[in-house]
Amino acid sequence: MEKKSSEVVRGIRLSSTKKWIAASLAGVLWIMPVIGSEGMMLFGQGAAPIAAAATAPFKVSKLGEEVITSGAIMMKYKYTTTRSGASASGLADVIRVDLNNPYVSLDVMTGKGGNLTTRQSTGGMAKETGAVAAVNGDYFNTGGEGAPIGGQVSGGALVSTPSQLDGMYAFAVTKDRKPIIDEYSFEGMVTAPDGAQFEISGINKGAYSPEGGSSTYSHANAMYIYTDVWTALDRPKNSSTTPTEVLVENGVVTQISENAALPMAVPKGAYILRAHGLAGRYVTAHLMVGQPVTSVYSLKSKTTQQSLDPANLQTMIGGHTILVNNGKAATFSRSTNSIGGYRARTALGYSQDGRYVYIIATEKNGNSSGMSLTELQSFMTNIGVWKGLNLDGGGSTTMVDRPLGETSTTLTFNTEYGTEQRSIVNGLGVYTNAPQGEVKGIKISGSSALLVGQKATYSLKGYDTYYNPIDVAAGNPTWVSSGGSATVSAGEVTAVKPGTVTLTAKSGAASASTTVTVLGGEDLSSMSVGTATAPLTAGTTVSVPVTAATKSGTTINVPDSALKWEFVGFKGAVKDGKLTVSAVDAGVTTGYAIARYDGFSAVVVLSTAAATTWEDFEKVSYPIDFTTNVPAVQGTATIVDGTAERVGSKVLSLSYDMTAGSGKMYAYAQLNGTSGKTVPALATSMSVDVMGDMSLNWLRAEFVDNSGATAYVDLAKIIDWNGWKNINIDLSGSGIKFPATLKRLYVVNVEEGQDERAKTGTVAVDNIKFTMPSLSSDAGLPKGTASMSIGSKAMTVNGTKKAIDVAPIVKDGSTYVPIRYVLDAFGGSATWDQVNKKIMVLRGAKALDLTVNKKEYLLNGKRQSAEVAPIILQGRTLVPLRLVSEQLGLTVKWEQKTKTVTIES
Repeated sequence: MEKKSSEVVRGIRLSSTKKWIAASLAGVLWIMPVIGSEGMMLFGQGAAPIAAAATAPFKVSKLGEEVITSGAIMMKYKYTTTRSGASASGLADVIRVDLNNPYVSLDVMTGKGGNLTTRQSTGGMAKETGAVAAVNGDYFNTGGEGAPIGGQVSGGALVSTPSQLDGMYAFAVTKDRKPIIDEYSFEGMVTAPDGAQFEISGINKGAYSPEGGSSTYSHANAMYIYTDVWTALDRPKNSSTTPTEVLVENGVVTQISENAALPMAVPKGAYILRAHGLAGRYVTAHLMVGQPVTSVYSLKSKTTQQSLDPANLQTMIGGHTILVNNGKAATFSRSTNSIGGYRARTALGYSQDGRYVYIIATEKNGNSSGMSLTELQSFMTNIGVWKGLNLDGGGSTTMVDRPLGETSTTLTFNTEYGTEQRSIVNGLGVYTNAPQGEVKGIKISGSSALLVGQKATYSLKGYDTYYNPIDVAAGNPTWVSSGGSATVSAGEVTAVKPGTVTLTAKSGAASASTTVTVLGGEDLSSMSVGTATAPLTAGTTVSVPVTAATKSGTTINVPDSALKWEFVGFKGAVKDGKLTVSAVDAGVTTGYAIARYDGFSAVVVLSTAAATTWEDFEKVSYPIDFTTNVPAVQGTATIVDGTAERVGSKVLSLSYDMTAGSGKMYAYAQLNGTSGKTVPALATSMSVDVMGDMSLNWLRAEFVDNSGATAYVDLAKIIDWNGWKNINIDLSGSGIKFPATLKRLYVVNVEEGQDERAKTGTVAVDNIKFTMPSLSSDAGLPKGTASMSIGSKAMTVNGTKKAIDVAPIVKDGSTYVPIRYVLDAFGGSATWDQVNKKIMVLRGAKALDLTVNKKEYLLNGKRQSAEVAPIILQGRTLVPLRLVSEQLGLTVKWEQKTKTVTIES
């Protein structure tokens, strides 16, 4: 007779004649679409394995590595390949964990507080559990309660069992530190006091459509166990079944609710049997309050049929298809059609000798193009993975790690959504139990780039022989700077002039150095103010955050200390990033706030007609229609009464239902039929209030300009908020030729990663405003015609001839004119910087910076290049006529026979 054993698994005591087997299976066919961040959505059961496609030549190079903790290092790689005949490249980050190191371990992090049916970002789970590095984990149903699709073991306890799906692999590490990747199944049995038994279909599972069974509903005629880690009141919701539920405490039935869920979360230490149909009738016939009930179960390998006891496991997490086997790209064990494309991806694998675990995340952001699954296979085999599987990816792909000397983790790279981390159900964490060691080294933490005049504080971080962070500030470190571009005192660095400085800190016998670059104007490609236009009214206060882009592509915030502000047409001040207008000069309708940094400038144009309300939907006299590009998409676009803070107001509501559609889908709110509504003059910015629906869809506006060209303006790349929010859009670089028409506002559900986003929702818009400097800043500017002849010191303006003190010339095929007289004729002003030989021209909404003998110029803060440069002749500055005139909105004509230049406005 076989000896029985019993174990406790998070509140449920399961007696078993079989050894425990922990399962982790991921990705699933659900009653409702079941999706992970890679957009996995399976519509057929028992999908046949698909062979991995051949990939183009794939090159991998390591860019560097850094220790995270004793036994774990972070490695960054660059990969290059060819796609459709074109070269493509990207970045991948790999945490290599040495299982031979006794101080490092792996475990699954779960939601909030270690509970299912809660969600948290990867970084949040790492912070809560003390992980020194982490990555996102299993697939999950984004519309469900919050439970993994695969099985899960955390801390040696079984948290969730695998779903009944084919080709879904799991990763595990045994307590004797051996890695495993395999496919598992689950078997279980409930036994009543009278000996009657009923099969258990799983533990802590959400609803899905199992494969290979007779039902398309996982919970129909089935019994499931829910332990106290399932914190949701529903077990589960959206299961298309009405359950009978049994509360079991200390192995005894204490409550039975027939054909209704128990109105409670699972009590601590207890569990609930959720039964439906045949299982419910079993409960009615065989279980009674006050009687004991026992459960047995087993999990086993589908490939070897061998049992695996989770008590022998350090951890286990579910995944999707196998990617690598025996060091080679494996045939996909499950259809990957719905998780295709070039995405951010997450994977796990281990080395041939079982010593190293590879935690892999590939980037898709402004620095990296993402990977296909077949490219991911190539990457994994290149870095030494012997066996590996795919985890959830796309928008969920997130990696965090603790930089050397730091006490908390930071985002390793930007996700597909920038610095936003998606809330997920679980992740894999890296942990250390290393003791305190001796000081091994120190490092300086702080910005690698400063601007002239900027002050920044640098800190000294230390780490011990086990790479644990240690406090070295108590040692009163000394700081020294060299190079002359910056000074340092007690870790506070002041940037003095452009150049490079070496910053060195010493604490006891340890020292560290870092290079800081002080950026000058020549290092920048553009500088802009977050508020491009503002009202020219005394008392106006607006935020004026200034950002700069370097020639290397880095974007930096420019601190107030690095800027000098100049005001034209008004008196004001900038303090703590806010511009305040104290008084407006008499007769001025356009003012300029000019932020200057080392020869670079950015401008805020202030107008008496700034931010004019264009449409508030209170009295709409034109039709608004719902249209779409896919006939199966349904929806409405209509004017409705506002809610919440919009009570008493009218808003444009756009509701959509894309569930029956496919491909790239649009839901349009069409304004005024096909005509649109006119935006009558030059608009430099647009403001709109938007009620978001947290759909992660894309919100856009479509314009048709006066040349007939269509222009698309992004209002929000991701609708990642609920409720009302004001959005400001800079239109100055849109290329729209005004007057134009706003044709429609619309929601986009793009095809790539489509299932990450909701296919149903409602957004609303209100208070559309345009800042139209042409209605104010260009108002009053002279109109007419002026002509000048080469070599003649005369200029005719609207038929009146006047003398000028320097004649236009032609040099190397380009015509040069004295800028002063052009501005006298057509309005605007110019200031001359004698020291730096620079001219700043202000006219309307344009700010133009020119430098004598230099072809580069700045237009509204953006560096551009001309074919010719300004020159000085007879003490006067002459500028290339066509460059200046066209950039200032003037029209230039050349008459070859008379050598006459005609300028019109």
